[in-house]
This record gives sequence, structure tokens and C-alpha cells, in this order.
Amino acid sequence: MARVKLPVPESFRFQTEMTLRVGDMNYGGHLGNDAVLALLHEARVRFLRQLGGTELDFGGVGIIMTDAVVVYRSQGRLGETVQVRLEPQELHDFGFELSYQVREKQTEREIARAKTGFVCYDYQIGKMVRLPGRARERLAGGAPVAAPPTGA
Repeated sequence: MARVKLPVPESFRFQTEMTLRVGDMNYGGHLGNDAVLALLHEARVRFLRQLGGTELDFGGVGIIMTDAVVVYRSQGRLGETVQVRLEPQELHDFGFELSYQVREKQTEREIARAKTGFVCYDYQIGKMVRLPGRARERLAGGAPVAAPPTGA
């Protein structure tokens, strides 16, 4: 199978830090693939919170992940502090994509890069709905978004 190529955005509007824990390690003694998705999820929750939303209420609608692509670049180790950088991309009528980069803080060594796709969903009617204008505005904002303190 050919390797997936995933370009890194030129800039990232949001960045947050996390320390890799024992539970993040796999049997090989390095960051597990499931833990990478958990790091992305935590970063996404922090990002949405800074935009005044949640995964269940972002501009008045919920969001559901439809796909995820992860490209692993190097091993993450127990106790390392990682920066998870995030940039909204590809806003469309019913959702958007988020691009991520996970890197070790001190050396900026890239551990992984990823992209996740989302659709907007109204849980009350049980249907996919359009990306609300205020959610689109927040995602397209352009200004850097401050991250909450580590451990928040």
C-alpha cells in the first residue's frame, strides 16, 4: 500500500501542550496509535472551548467526526511534553476539516500529523445540517487562539 501524504499547513492558529503518560504508551514502549487520536481529541476539545463551543454545541449544532488520517513520523516517549497544533481547513456547506501536528516541545521533533473531517449534526432531529454562520466565522477567524493552561 502506498504511504499517505499529508501536507503540514503553513501556520497553525491553535496550539496546546500535553505530557505523555504511561497509559499513552503501547507494548513497544512508545506512543500508541490510539493515544495519538486521544491527543487530537483533547486538543480539539480545547480549541472548540476557546471558540466558545463544544462538540455537542458548536454554533448551535453538534459535530461528528467522519474520518481521520494519521501519518506517524517518529516515536513519542513517556514523560515527553508534546505540542499539538491545530488549524481549521476546508470549510464546506455541512462541515469542515481540522489539520494537526504533534511534536515534541523541546526539540520540535515531529511525532505525527493528522487530518480529521467533521459534519454538523442536529441531535434533536437526527440529521446532518449546514455549518452555521457563527461556527463558520469562528473557524475562519484567522487570529491565533490562545490555548488553556496545561492540564486544563
